[in-house]
Parts: sequence; C-alpha cells; structure tokens
Amino acid sequence: MPSETLWEIAKAEVEKRKSHGTEGDGAEIGEKSVFFIGSKNGGKTTIILRCLDRDEPAKPTLALEYTYGRRTKGHNTPKDIAHFWELGGGTSLLDLISIPITCDTLRTFSIVLVLDLSKPNDLWPTMENLLQATKSHIDKVVMKLGKTNSKAASEMRQKMWSVMQKDHPDRELIDPFPIPLVIIGSKYDIFQDFDPEKRKVICKTLRFVAHYYGASLMFTSKSEALLLKIRGVINQLAFGIDKRNWNSTREILPRPGNKSSWTLEPGPLLWVYVFLPPFKYDYFLTFCGNM
Repeated sequence: MPSETLWEIAKAEVEKRKSHGTEGDGAEIGEKSVFFIGSKNGGKTTIILRCLDRDEPAKPTLALEYTYGRRTKGHNTPKDIAHFWELGGGTSLLDLISIPITCDTLRTFSIVLVLDLSKPNDLWPTMENLLQATKSHIDKVVMKLGKTNSKAASEMRQKMWSVMQKDHPDRELIDPFPIPLVIIGSKYDIFQDFDPEKRKVICKTLRFVAHYYGASLMFTSKSEALLLKIRGVINQLAFGIDKRNWNSTREILPRPGNKSSWTLEPGPLLWVYVFLPPFKYDYFLTFCGNM
C-alpha cells in the first residue's frame, strides 16, 4: 500500500476524533495507539509485522512510519483499530516524536522501546535520549490537556502511579512513565554469547531503568516462542486482548513496579556509573543489592 495512503488514513482518523470531540471520561473508544521507538535496525518493524500477521520482509524505516491493524473481539461486534507508529533513525529524529502523541491520542497511547542488545555501547545513550525526549513531550501534552479537560489529565496522573503499591519502599524514589511503557531487548541470541559479567551489568541496568519508570522489560530473539510472547504483549497494548502472565526466562521485569525474584550475581558497575547521575547511581546500587 502506498505510503501516501497510510498518511491519509492517519489524518482521517485524527479528523474523525476532532469532529466527535475529545471531552469525556476517558473511557475506551475501541482505538489504541502503539509507538515504537528505539535502536536503529533494532527489529521494531519485524515486531510490528509479526503482531499484524503480515508475512513480508521488513524494510528500513526512513523517518516516521504509520500502519494500522483491526481485530474483532467477538461475533457481531465492531472491529477495534490499533494505530502503529514507528520512529526510524534511532535518536537522530527526536523532533518527530511530537507528531503522533497529541491530546487526542494520549489517553490510549503506549510506548514500546526496542533496544539492540548486540550493541551494548549504544544502549544507554539510545535509551536515555529517546525516553527523555518522549517523556518531555508527553508532560507538555498532559499540561495542555489539563487546560481543556482537567478530569482526563487528573485520571492520567493517577493511573501512572497505579503501577506502584502505595506502601512500596521505592515509591518516593521512582518516576513512573506517564503512559504505558514496555522495554524490549532485541537480538538476545547474540547477546547470550557475551561475557557473563557484561551480561549481568546490562541486565541489572535495564532492570533498574524499567523499575524506575514503572515499565515492563522483556527480551526477544529469533526464537519463535519469544516472538509469540512479545506478540501477546503488544496485542494487549494495541487491542486489549491476549492478556497473559508475562513471566519467562527471558523477561527480566514481568510486571511494572514489582522486582522479580530472579537474582543476578554482582558484577562490575563501571558501565552504568559512567552514565548515571550520582543520586540515581546510589539508588541503583541499593536496587541491585536487593535483587
């Protein structure tokens, strides 16, 4: 399908929302959006194609691309629509993040951050730049939404803290992401051959980031079983279906705000010390010490 047609569809959907108004109680409207960001050539397109059951080769994402999928939950029920956005270029096109995330879409929006585990030196800069740019824009959109629909903005703020128990000891130390966030470490089949100590440091760091932002963390590779599990998680974000227990031997943090009981032995922490500010590094040490 020509790219122009996809953009026309995306524009038509936005116009349709505007024509029906955006005021309301934030209830489900049968449409959700999932925004894939992450490492360049990290496997974002492949995951999207698998979720949409499209048997076609993945092509490089040039800038910001859009596609959609439809699913029926039951007999004689309207089809739910999922809007899939993908940011190409790694961290080189951060300005484009503002295009799909608007006041009209924010309440049904999710972020999927795909990180290429085969390139450990790029993991932190990619993750930090993308998450900071995305969160900064979302905060602005929430403030703008609050001026026209204060109830919806308040509900969003309450929802972002719902991932963490009220009596959780880390509640004052974390900063939950404003909307659902899933972090996927791709190319685990290459990563598993790395030096064990390097793997431990990377896993601990990703666990910390997921915990800090109230996100879910999963690893995937060419394994069909892992791809199916990732597909189930994305379908839950996109269509609200196929919900299941996300635990697996390649999932490091199955549920947001809840540290897994799977223990990693201490390893060298220089990799994370270089990038983390002092206050976060101290919390990181405490977090890892409690694993």
